[in-house]
Amino acid sequence: MAAPLAYALIATDLDGTLLRGDDTVSDRSRRALAAVSGAGGRHLVVTGRPAPRVRPLFDDLGYDGLAVCGQGAQLYDAGAHRMVWSVTLDRELAEAALGKVEAEVGQVFAAVDQDGVDGLTLIEPGYEMPHPTLPAVRVPVRDVLWEAPISKVLLRHPTLADDELAAVARGVVGSLATVTMSGPGTVELQPCGVTKATGLALAAERLGLTAADTVAFGDMPNDIPMFLWAAHGVAMANAHEELKAVADALTLSNEDDGIAVVLERMMAGGVAPAPRREPLTPPSA
Repeated sequence: MAAPLAYALIATDLDGTLLRGDDTVSDRSRRALAAVSGAGGRHLVVTGRPAPRVRPLFDDLGYDGLAVCGQGAQLYDAGAHRMVWSVTLDRELAEAALGKVEAEVGQVFAAVDQDGVDGLTLIEPGYEMPHPTLPAVRVPVRDVLWEAPISKVLLRHPTLADDELAAVARGVVGSLATVTMSGPGTVELQPCGVTKATGLALAAERLGLTAADTVAFGDMPNDIPMFLWAAHGVAMANAHEELKAVADALTLSNEDDGIAVVLERMMAGGVAPAPRREPLTPPSA
């Protein structure tokens, strides 16, 4: 009889984590996730992407369960193609927060993810999508960004590095919004108090699971809250240093099947549900 899984819930980020740079999932990762599912585990995607931007990927993966999208602002049922739960960012607060950031650093370029299963990503003049494979609609003026309910605002600065922009935003936005950084060129404002951890906790409850059942994989500072919530947090080798600082373990990069390495070891009974006790070093493949 097979040993029980150390963790019944496998929470994975997408970009820089499960996905390779070309937006694909390797065969090895697919096999590892299938093996975990076959042993009774659950795979839960926890992504900053809004629900409409993950549907083609889910179709390719055959993923039909719950997914945490929009940095925790959306709980999406991929199989039923419906939103189970969502929260929007007040547009007046978003505009005020954006004004406070610009008062400190000068002009930034903004985009928004609209709420809903068919919501669009709108980008104002000057904003360049950091992920060119994701579709977006360019609007003529910023005011158009606020015409429909939104789940978050994305910010870019023409010269400041992401870490600098995020630090300034956290210092001035206060309770107007939660500030996070989810990837290169991606500093975001989302509803205050909403994080990947709040979305993950909600999804886990619906699945009858808890933080103690959960191993989380990620690569960027927006994954910190879910690492702090989950029993075990595994950072990719390509992860941001802020995430590595709170991780329990380090695996290989997203290009080198880092998730699969850990899951294969877990299936063999080799991942212990214990906090980090020694320096982080990537495992061998």
